[in-house]
Amino acid sequence: MPTTEKPYHHGNLRQALVDSGAELARASGPEGVVLREVARRTGVSHNAAYRHFADRDELLGEIAAVAADHLERAMRTRLDEVDETDPARRAAARLRATGRGYIEFAVAEPGLFHVAFCPLESGPHSKEDAGAYLLLGSVLDELVEAGAVTPADRVGADAACWAAVHGLSVLMIDGPLRDLTQEERSGVMEKLLTTVERGLTRR
Repeated sequence: MPTTEKPYHHGNLRQALVDSGAELARASGPEGVVLREVARRTGVSHNAAYRHFADRDELLGEIAAVAADHLERAMRTRLDEVDETDPARRAAARLRATGRGYIEFAVAEPGLFHVAFCPLESGPHSKEDAGAYLLLGSVLDELVEAGAVTPADRVGADAACWAAVHGLSVLMIDGPLRDLTQEERSGVMEKLLTTVERGLTRR
């Protein structure tokens, strides 16, 4: 007699598949996200998984959104630690905090970090929809409001700051800086953040 597939009894299957995929991504990056393995770990057949996701790319897109959310939260955690009250110094400290949170997340969670920016067949990620990018923009706006950065220097600063911290993150997790000690890594990170801040706030 033909067997019938058992229904999923543990809540939202779509979310469970995303959660399982995120754990695979955490361990192995985007290459580790295989729909059949995600289904197996969730305890369902791959046919059940295909009822919720047309293909691996669609699942990977949802996992990328989860990873991006984790990245934004890491940046916000660092922002919450800023206790400076002077408007200009506070805005500068918040800029450094966003960069620090970004780089620290990349080093601590390289698998999720790679997934957050992995290319998708369905199309490129939209930076306008990325919470981390919007958060950076709001902090840069604070610098302008505080008089620490001119409106002219604000133009294009989002991409420049993003490129700086993203580039260092990649060098630390995949490139020649991956073997730095924690102390050395911290020193290079702070040097970069100081350089970015001084470049923006120069008179």
